[in-house]
Amino acid sequence: MNKVFLSTTEVAKLLGISRIAVFKKIKSGKIKAQKAGRNFVIDKNDLPFLLGKSLGKAKKEEIDKAVAKTVSEYGETLKLLGKE
Repeated sequence: MNKVFLSTTEVAKLLGISRIAVFKKIKSGKIKAQKAGRNFVIDKNDLPFLLGKSLGKAKKEEIDKAVAKTVSEYGETLKLLGKE
């Protein structure tokens, strides 16, 4: 059987955190979840993002800004290091 959704318990085990921590992340919007009866379920397709194996748009922009800042501040030094 190929499951589409995971329970909060399963996600907690995958992330190495408690179920309460999963509920807090759901409440804060860090984990997308759907209500299924009295419980929450998490779409399996969101796992790469939850596990940090996928970058969201905001994270990509943050990294791009950091790289641009580093290159602008240390560009000449980086060029010299590249020649070593």
